[in-house]
Amino acid sequence: MTSQTLSHPYVGMWETTDGRIRHQLLPNGRYDEARGSRESAYRGRYEVSGNHIEYWDDTGFTADGDFVDDVLHHAGMVLYRKQ
Repeated sequence: MTSQTLSHPYVGMWETTDGRIRHQLLPNGRYDEARGSRESAYRGRYEVSGNHIEYWDDTGFTADGDFVDDVLHHAGMVLYRKQ
């Protein structure tokens, strides 16, 4: 885990407009993703480099995304910071 992961500005909750997909980016470099009523559907680690995020799920798959104008674009989904 890099110190940049711990100090990036994207820590917090991100969700789709319907609230169905929710990504909690934790300050320790871990994430927890909920899908619908299924809490902690996916968990793993992540790293942020600039505006790019890489995910490594605990089950072994990987994914990535980009933050554009404080919006997370990830795997065909658009997630917004939850206020």
